Amino acid sequence: MYQTIGEYLEYLELEKGLSQNTLDAYRRDLEDFCDSLDINDINLIDRLMINSYVRKLRENKYAPTSVIRKVASLRGFFKWAFASGILEKNPASTLEQPKVPQRLPKVVTVKEIEEMLNNHLSPFQHVIMELLYSCGLRVSELVNLKTNDIDLASKYVRCFGKGSKERIIPMGETAKQVLKEYLPERDLLIKKYNLNTKRLLILQNGRLITRQDVYTFIHAQGKLINKNISPHTLRHSFATHLLENGADLRIVQELLGHSDVSTTQLYTHISKKRLKEVYFSINS
Repeated sequence: MYQTIGEYLEYLELEKGLSQNTLDAYRRDLEDFCDSLDINDINLIDRLMINSYVRKLRENKYAPTSVIRKVASLRGFFKWAFASGILEKNPASTLEQPKVPQRLPKVVTVKEIEEMLNNHLSPFQHVIMELLYSCGLRVSELVNLKTNDIDLASKYVRCFGKGSKERIIPMGETAKQVLKEYLPERDLLIKKYNLNTKRLLILQNGRLITRQDVYTFIHAQGKLINKNISPHTLRHSFATHLLENGADLRIVQELLGHSDVSTTQLYTHISKKRLKEVYFSINS
């Protein structure tokens, strides 16, 4: 069965173009399911086994979003296995996808963004903040940026999002200036450590930046404003502030790289919520 999972992941990589992070998540989900079984023959798996597995996830207090992702992984895997002729029948054909509990993303204010940006950041640190906030990049998009993805003359950033989907994002003058300050520093690191890479972000010790490095840095910045934030908080804030200032929903959808506008619409709820908070704080 583990071999079948490997074939499925290869299919997702080659045919669907999924990122390595997504493939790793699918692998963990599917192998976790396999580890819970006492059988090796994939054709012996039935709906009761899947139901039992999902029930145990809930009993073990897995977050609803984790359960939803794992169910989606199983549905996709069994659908592919049946379509490929590996399975005689699909045990997950009637398995319903749990609904995602709608929670408003956490955002920070423009004033709080300015407070973090004015904290004597190095050009390297400033680039991270600018690309996450003023361009709305995902952390995976940020760490994989290459120097040839940046066009300072035309002021745009090219990145590859989920499913390797390419999008072009305009950058502001501030982002352009901090990149111009950082790039000479990067060139010195390339020479110092004799590096052969086009990756944009390089740490002072010559190591390529990782997702965890970015999370650690942003978390530390959040402490300055007494908030527990992540890189995605800056992306959420980017979208919310655009909509609050009159940006068209479809434009924000394109900038974020959302395939479905309903995902982007969630940010309109944040704007309405904040409007109410301001109104009642003034009129209380």
